[in-house]
Amino acid sequence: MARWFPEALAAAFAAFFILLGLAPVSREVWWAEVIPVLVVFVSLVVAARRFRFSNLAYALMAVWLFLHTIGGHYTFANVPFGFVTELFGFSRNHFDRMAHFTVGFYAFPLAEYLWRRRLAHPAVIAVFALTMIMAVACAYEIIEWWYAAAEGGQAGIEFLGSQGDVWDAQKDMLADTLGAVAAVALFWTVRRRLPVEPDRAGVYRHDR
Repeated sequence: MARWFPEALAAAFAAFFILLGLAPVSREVWWAEVIPVLVVFVSLVVAARRFRFSNLAYALMAVWLFLHTIGGHYTFANVPFGFVTELFGFSRNHFDRMAHFTVGFYAFPLAEYLWRRRLAHPAVIAVFALTMIMAVACAYEIIEWWYAAAEGGQAGIEFLGSQGDVWDAQKDMLADTLGAVAAVALFWTVRRRLPVEPDRAGVYRHDR
């Protein structure tokens, strides 16, 4: 099962994606939300022919794919997440923040790739993976703002998903960053269990 885990996970997600794409709440919002999902998913499928991540990396990346697809189906502000909102007394639906947190999980596969290719010291890798997620988070918030302004209607508002919070963009970026911190910490813990390519002398060695 471990050997076929990525393939099984990809098949499960493909079926899940098709199912939720049949009748989304807003078709316009659906396509706006799932474009990055499709880009990431297809990129991973194609890249698997040349580089196969660990099962842990694939599992972490899949979390965001599933959550973002759910958000695209319902629109993030309207995902049935009321039980959590009521349990903690929140004033808004925080499903989007949870999804943003899982964006940070992509710091793990990024760090894993650099580590296994022996491209940098692990400390440099950790910092680079964290800052890359922060940069992507910032770029995505700019894209959200651009789309909402260009669309100018309800679909743009739903895509933006601020739910009246003037600090929504900053909080989303913080959630992305915290997820990346968690992912980098996990990478640091398990990095020595990940295979690395041999150096020029043909020796398999882990840097400190």
